[in-house]
Amino acid sequence: MKSIKVRLLLVFTLLIGVMAFISPSDRFFSIARNLDIFASVFKEVDKYYVDETDPNQLIEVAIDSMLASLDPYTNYIPQEDAESFKTFTTGEYAGIGAQITIIDSSVYISMLYPGFAAQKAGLKIGDQLLSMDDTGFAHKTVSQVSTILKGKSKTSAILKVKRTGVNDTLSFNIQREKISIKNVPYYGMVDNSNVGYIRLDDFTTGAGKEVQSAVKELISSGAKSIILDLRDNPGGLLNEAINVANVFIPKNKLVVFTKGKVKEWNRSYKTLNNPVDNDIPLAVLVNEESASASEIVAGVIQDYDRGILIGNRTFGKGLVQSTRPLSYNTQLKVTTAKYYIPSGRCIQALDYSHRDENGNVNQIPDSLYHKFKTKGGRQVFDGGGLFPDIEVAGESLAPISVDLLTKGLIFIYANKYFVENGALDNWHLKKGEYQNFLMWLDERGFTYKSTMQSEIESLITSAKDENYYDRMKKEINELQKELSKHNYDEIHRYQPQIIRLLEQGIAMHMQLEAGAIIYLTKNDRTIKTAIGKLNNNGDYKQILTRK
Repeated sequence: MKSIKVRLLLVFTLLIGVMAFISPSDRFFSIARNLDIFASVFKEVDKYYVDETDPNQLIEVAIDSMLASLDPYTNYIPQEDAESFKTFTTGEYAGIGAQITIIDSSVYISMLYPGFAAQKAGLKIGDQLLSMDDTGFAHKTVSQVSTILKGKSKTSAILKVKRTGVNDTLSFNIQREKISIKNVPYYGMVDNSNVGYIRLDDFTTGAGKEVQSAVKELISSGAKSIILDLRDNPGGLLNEAINVANVFIPKNKLVVFTKGKVKEWNRSYKTLNNPVDNDIPLAVLVNEESASASEIVAGVIQDYDRGILIGNRTFGKGLVQSTRPLSYNTQLKVTTAKYYIPSGRCIQALDYSHRDENGNVNQIPDSLYHKFKTKGGRQVFDGGGLFPDIEVAGESLAPISVDLLTKGLIFIYANKYFVENGALDNWHLKKGEYQNFLMWLDERGFTYKSTMQSEIESLITSAKDENYYDRMKKEINELQKELSKHNYDEIHRYQPQIIRLLEQGIAMHMQLEAGAIIYLTKNDRTIKTAIGKLNNNGDYKQILTRK
């Protein structure tokens, strides 16, 4: 620890020595001055602070606080987080190939990656993980359990699990392996149509090739049009956004250009290959969580009038990050430029360089948006994400639905149903199954506390503290009775939505993530809107040519 302090102070001293001879009016003098101040503060705290301090933690907090004043995407990556960052950008890691969730301090498998170690060993969604070798999982966090499950490729471990419907504890000898997470978890033909559907979840390494392969296979299967679903896709690698766009855009077409403070970051990126298909009707689905690389692809499709955008206004992230290597195997992910799509638009929604007196970043107001034109002359705007050509409101989850999901009750019942009944009949629950679900909730003692109920409890506490409760008791009791009735009504009022969540959970047990997505294609209003527009050539062309 002492050597770290010495090295750190030596770096500061050298920097200060180098900068000492620079003119006070120069920017570099300001840098040297502040580094000197920082080193002095660090030295004094380390020497005189009443408790022992951790120099690594102090420096990391200082770096994180500095970067937080810039934007949320500029981050320091310490050595211990390097592997997680690599997984985020490449979609690869060494482990067993399973996602986990924690419900009531117990660890469950919530998803399996098909064809990898966990599935090959015989594990199933809904299995409760008890231990790996001699390490128990009870009361551990998701991060702690994930670290235990991961490890070097080809290393083996004994995983003990408890399975619904099986009395004995099960043991699995599982060998870790290199896991490569697919960017395209599902593609296929939509029922009763000639429309192909592709779900793209990420833009890690290989995204372009996966989309290319999916489009080719769908066309060979008879697809006359394509839906590319980018909803909830947070983005990823810039080069993969270019590769995905290239599937539908001709060779040597501008996809995006970047502008930054450093000239080397001012670059134009064009498609390098011939497209799979430059004419097939295309609908791109977006929502408020479609960001970054997703917005590049969707924006390119819109700017060239290559297809139609359906859904909700996108996130609005027009900032480009680059990873810079630092000393001691640390890294800096830093915003180096803004990106602009072919029409000239930058779709960044927040201006982090201008903050209000409270330090908050505000949305760029509509009055400051600029007008641009697509290739065909349609009017589009910058400044706040992409606006879809057809807006379809996404379904908001009711508070009761959110409560059932966050408490894991949808997941546990879906697992119970699948173990006892097997696959859904025509993708739907049997008649009367919802009543069984409600009875099961009662047996578990489920109670739903609405926001209003929490507010009333807070009111009661305040009333007691201020000696008003006795005078208000009657009114509060009446209000609680009425609210209790309302809460009971909610689970019936939102029955259709809760049934859909249960069915999707069971579909996931049937065919993993692909099952959940197939269920979505049968019930999602945005997908149904896209199918309707793609199957009506007149409507489709009218959207692309309206001024």
